[in-house]
Amino acid sequence: MGIGQFEQRLERLVEGTVARTFRSGVQPVEIGRRLTREMDLRRYAGVHGLIVPNAFDVFIAPEDMDRFEPFLSTLVRELEDAAREHAKTEGYSFVGPVTVSIRGEEGRARGTVQVDSEVREPPGGWPQASLVLASGESILIGEEPVIIGRLPSCSIVLPDANVSRRHAEVRREESAIVVRDLGSTNGTKVNGTRTDAWELSDGDEIVVGTTTLRFERA
Repeated sequence: MGIGQFEQRLERLVEGTVARTFRSGVQPVEIGRRLTREMDLRRYAGVHGLIVPNAFDVFIAPEDMDRFEPFLSTLVRELEDAAREHAKTEGYSFVGPVTVSIRGEEGRARGTVQVDSEVREPPGGWPQASLVLASGESILIGEEPVIIGRLPSCSIVLPDANVSRRHAEVRREESAIVVRDLGSTNGTKVNGTRTDAWELSDGDEIVVGTTTLRFERA
């Protein structure tokens, strides 16, 4: 999505009557910019790439909070989506789900905003895991499913006639990480066995078309 598309979506969100409440005070898009700046400033090198904060606490004036209340849940979802898209664009990874909370802070001046961020694992932990390609490249399995297929929009693109456009996905399901076939023509195998769904263990080999991916769990 990027910050530009994020701005456009926010403009639609606050158009008409609601838009008049934003002639003064903090602007929703400013919060989005602060989130992406936090990610850029607080990134650090992890085992499989750059790790960035995934939990954001936003503090604004009570007067600004009152103006956000009619569409607060929608705004939070848009901000979380913007953070995920920024991470995808920049090649960042999360260690847990992206969360944004917005709250009014007594004594804060109208029109000002503070964003605190941290790298936060969910309760019970969220062990790091990745898919390793034949080239040695590692694809971190984060909050969003890793889609494998021929389409350019897939997380792992395989230009192989034996691979369907959206062939399979690897995703987190509570404490497990599962590979699921997405109705592909030639099927998905794990350790030589064709499967529709398989809970992965460290070292499992996933075969899609003529490509083998190794699952590694820290």
